Amino acid sequence: MLDDVLRPIHGGPDGGPEPRYDFSTNANALGPDPFALEVIRAADPSRYPDPLYVELHRAIAHHHGVGPEQVAVGSGSSELIHRLVRWRWLRGPMLILPPTFSEYARAAQPAELPLLKAQGPREFLELLPRATLAFLCVPNNPTGEVYSFLEEAARRAERGKVALVLDLAYHALTQDPPPLPEGVWRLYSPNKAHGLTGVRAAYLLAPCDLAHFRNLAPSWVLGVHGEAFLRAVLQPASRGWLEATRQTLWRWRGELAEGLRELGLEVREGVANFLLVRVGKATPVARALREQGVRVRDCTSFGLPEWLRLSAQAPEAQQALLEGLQAVLPEVRR
Repeated sequence: MLDDVLRPIHGGPDGGPEPRYDFSTNANALGPDPFALEVIRAADPSRYPDPLYVELHRAIAHHHGVGPEQVAVGSGSSELIHRLVRWRWLRGPMLILPPTFSEYARAAQPAELPLLKAQGPREFLELLPRATLAFLCVPNNPTGEVYSFLEEAARRAERGKVALVLDLAYHALTQDPPPLPEGVWRLYSPNKAHGLTGVRAAYLLAPCDLAHFRNLAPSWVLGVHGEAFLRAVLQPASRGWLEATRQTLWRWRGELAEGLRELGLEVREGVANFLLVRVGKATPVARALREQGVRVRDCTSFGLPEWLRLSAQAPEAQQALLEGLQAVLPEVRR
C-alpha cells in the first residue's frame, strides 16, 4: 500500500462521472482563455518542439526582465518541483509551511530529503537557515493567505544560501498581490489563471544559471501545445482577458462566502479565487455532495478534516452547492 504522502490528491477528476458543478479545482471559472486556446489549436502537433526551447526561454526572460539562462520550462509545476528536489545543488533539508500544496512533501519523500514542517511563520523563519530548499505558496493553497513575512524570508534565505521558491500558481488571481522580493526563485503555472489546466506547462525563474537544471528533464519535456500556451499567455490579448476576469471571480468568491455564512458556517476567505468553509466531517459531506453532482475539495489531505476548499463559481453553481449543503449537513451531523 502506498504511503499517504505518495498518493496524489488534488482537485479535479476523481474517477466518477463529470459533475454538474466543480468547485474542487481552482482554475479560472471564466476560462478557457479564448486567445490562448486559439494559439494552442493552431500549434502543429506533427513536429517536435525545439528540445532546448531557446526562443521560448528568451520570450519568458524578456517578459520578466531576466536573462534567458535564468529560465527553465517544464510540463507543469509538479514536474518542476520534483526536478528541483532531485537537483544535487539543492540536496539537503527541505522546509514547508503546512497546510499547503501537497506536492512539496510528496516530492521530498522519494528523493529522501529530510522534511522540515514549520508550525507557523515564526518557526518557518527560524528553521529557514537549516534548509537547503524551501517552498512558500503565494497565495497559499488551500488557505488563500498571503504571508506578510516574504521580505524577511527572502533576506534570511539569501544570507543562508537557501533556495526559497515562491509558488505563484494563484498569484495572478490575487487581489492586491504583494510585491515579490528580490533574490527568490519563482514558479509560474499559468494554466490555472487562464482556465486551461489540461495543458501541462509551467516555468521556473531563478537568481542563477539554470543550464544544468534544464538537463535533468527528459527530452522534449514540453510538447508543442504547452510551448504554444506559454508563448500565448505572455501576449497582451491573453493578459487582458485575464485582467478582465479577476473582478468577477472576486465578486463570486464574496457572494459564495456570504451564502455559506448565511447557512451558519465558518468561512476563511483569503485573497485568491477560492475559500475554505468548515462543515464538520469534510469527507462524508464531500461524498454526499458528489452524489448530487457537485464536486468539492475535501481538505483532509491538507490536515484540515473539517474543511472544504471551494473555488469561485457562477451564481447558478453557487445555488446548487448551497442547496446541496442544506440537504446534506443535517444528515451528516446526526
